[in-house]
Amino acid sequence: MSIEEKEITDEVTGRVGMTEPELFVQEKETLPLIPLRGMSVFPGMVVHFDVGREKSVKALEAAMERDQMAFLVTQKEVIKEDITPDDFFNIGCKVKVKQLLKMPDNLVRVLVEVQERRKIVEFDSLEPYFLVTTNPIHSVFYDTKENRTLIRMIRESFANYMNVTRKVATDLILAMDSLDDPDQLIDIIGANLFLDLEDSQRLIQETDVNKRLVIAYEILVEEVEMIKIEHNIDEKVRSEMYKHQREYYLREQIKVIQNELGEGDVQNELDVYKDRLEALDVDDEVRDKVLGEINRLNKVPQGSSEAGLIQTYIEWILDLPWNTLTEETFDVSVARKILDEDHYGLKNVKERILEYISVLKLSKNLKSPILCLVGPPGVGKTSIAKSIARALNREYVRMSLGGMRDEAEIRGHRRTYVGAIPGRILYNIKKCGTRNPLFLLDEIDKLGQDFNGDPASALLEVLDPEQNNTFTDHYLELPFDLSQVLFITTANSLSTIPRPLLDRMEVIDVNGYVESEKVEIAKKYLIPKQLEIHGLKKSTCKFSEGVIKDTIEYHTRESGVRELERKIAQICRVAAKEIVENDRKSISITKKNLEKFLGKHQYSYETVGDKTEIGVVNGLAWTSVGGDTLQIEVMVVDGTGKTELTGQLGDVMKESIKAGISYIRSQAEVLGINPDFYSKKDMHLHVPEGAVPKDGPSAGITITTALISALTNKPVPQNLAMTGEITLRGRVLPIGGLREKLTAAHRAGIKEIILPKENEKDLEDIPKVVLEALHIQSVSNMSEVIEIVFNQLKQSN
Repeated sequence: MSIEEKEITDEVTGRVGMTEPELFVQEKETLPLIPLRGMSVFPGMVVHFDVGREKSVKALEAAMERDQMAFLVTQKEVIKEDITPDDFFNIGCKVKVKQLLKMPDNLVRVLVEVQERRKIVEFDSLEPYFLVTTNPIHSVFYDTKENRTLIRMIRESFANYMNVTRKVATDLILAMDSLDDPDQLIDIIGANLFLDLEDSQRLIQETDVNKRLVIAYEILVEEVEMIKIEHNIDEKVRSEMYKHQREYYLREQIKVIQNELGEGDVQNELDVYKDRLEALDVDDEVRDKVLGEINRLNKVPQGSSEAGLIQTYIEWILDLPWNTLTEETFDVSVARKILDEDHYGLKNVKERILEYISVLKLSKNLKSPILCLVGPPGVGKTSIAKSIARALNREYVRMSLGGMRDEAEIRGHRRTYVGAIPGRILYNIKKCGTRNPLFLLDEIDKLGQDFNGDPASALLEVLDPEQNNTFTDHYLELPFDLSQVLFITTANSLSTIPRPLLDRMEVIDVNGYVESEKVEIAKKYLIPKQLEIHGLKKSTCKFSEGVIKDTIEYHTRESGVRELERKIAQICRVAAKEIVENDRKSISITKKNLEKFLGKHQYSYETVGDKTEIGVVNGLAWTSVGGDTLQIEVMVVDGTGKTELTGQLGDVMKESIKAGISYIRSQAEVLGINPDFYSKKDMHLHVPEGAVPKDGPSAGITITTALISALTNKPVPQNLAMTGEITLRGRVLPIGGLREKLTAAHRAGIKEIILPKENEKDLEDIPKVVLEALHIQSVSNMSEVIEIVFNQLKQSN
């Protein structure tokens, strides 16, 4: 028998007797599979749903990269998360993705157009998403009297269903009458019925058209009966509720009558709003906006959700301090006294605030600056802002920006959003009740951003003195003047602040404290504060001389005083326990018994003597918790010119070593070094405390001096330290962190310091007690360093 005459079995329709040319040609198509939970789709539908599972999102991305075609199939168990090919029905629908929308919680909302039913032939791939090969489903329909009758019954039942549900869609019914394809008819019915998952899948999975018609008719009859029962129950409930509704309508009529007579509560409320508006000194734009909203409120039904939204909006506008200003204090001497009372040191910050007060007193019309206090944790940036507010007699408002990711936190939500409110800028302005508070934006360097927007960009208008006089919140949609607000921001680092935002601020460095300053802060502020908190007095808990210094040196390592305050609090707790438990009247904390209160030393500082060593030079380092001394050790032995570096040195520091070696090679004859040393000597450079990473260019002259000492076998005094960057030609460049570095040198007992000449101007910021203890020499070239180090040694010998 030829292929044209061969009798075959149709896998889709299940019918026998059709020859192959009469059947369809299998059109295989490979599509990304997206599983559906708790829902089914029919051809012809345009439907949206949310995609959240990782596999489904990847399948959706793959579809968008190809031709926007995907395959939707319902999974058998709705609650199952980890699914396999056995968890799907074998028939689903091919769809075209029309639109994507990213939603919160990593969800993607998808709008698809359902095109045709298809059957899964095989799973091509399970990872990273399901990829399946599918065949289209073509059904064969026998045009018999029985089937035509069944189609007519289905159409009548569907029309009855539409009438019963009071959803008469004449166009839909007419369109169904003109359809000749039974499958299309069934798909339209399935798309317009509210079916449970089981009935929907019965219609989708069935490939025999006659059986689909029977199933569709059964479902329609059952749905019509269910709706009739629901209507009967609804009528009974309505009759029970009639009495309550009648009373409600009567009460509403009474309210209307009262409103007509001017006696209602609503009218009184509107009058109150108008009186409050009259009392405000606002622009015509604001006044017209509020009057318009009052008129809207008068028209909408009271008790409705819209009325509540309008009332909230009106009250927000009326509650804002549009022209309420706190009277400032312009007395510079009083301000200086307050700042000195609250904080020790911080000269630059205090002087900048006193300058502002002085200019404001003279000009009477100075725009408030945007100050940014930058410094390590614990140096008192936030408390400085409180003191400034007290000195200026301004209200104090603090807003933390750490971790903020939503732009609406700054500008608010538009009124179209449910539960919309103004942003936190206007919220805090309303809360403090004045238009010229001191507004602290804390941790501005820790702002984040995501799909909700960029808060840093939203702050650009707030922190620009030329623009913030017309700051517009998304909720109010009215300009509010922020030019009288004194904004102060704080940050630990400038590196993470966006450049446009940083450009709008005046940066003031708040340096860490030296040891002597910490001692004074502890005596004047921290100890009295902690004694009061722990119920102690100076007479019952006595701190002897040297206790605070030992606590700073051996139990804390920080730029600020936050950890020091914790240690003082710990001492007070232990002292309180001793007094209560042993019934003691007082207790003294001395250097000898300090270990009893704080335990053993957590940190140690090496002090140098007057000895000399070959190949060992003291450098100075800056860290986030203050300064420290840094020994550079060099060992030179016979070899083949290898250079070994140890001590976790960073790339910049390694480059300084290369620059130093190149300089020594260029000056080998002058220094009395064999010019071939780089090929006949092995050099090992090590920086102790190898577990601590080290980097930066400021150890350049220190490294070069250590190399020269090891190569010439000349010792270097150990009571000398140096810092500075070196170039290939021996120039010494300036460095940063000089205050912290010199403090560390003073603490380690170093007497002589070599630093770049360009850093001489920074000596003004060094505490007097440190400068008096050090002999500082400035250099501009490496030759001067060599002269100071090795000639000085000869003279001392």
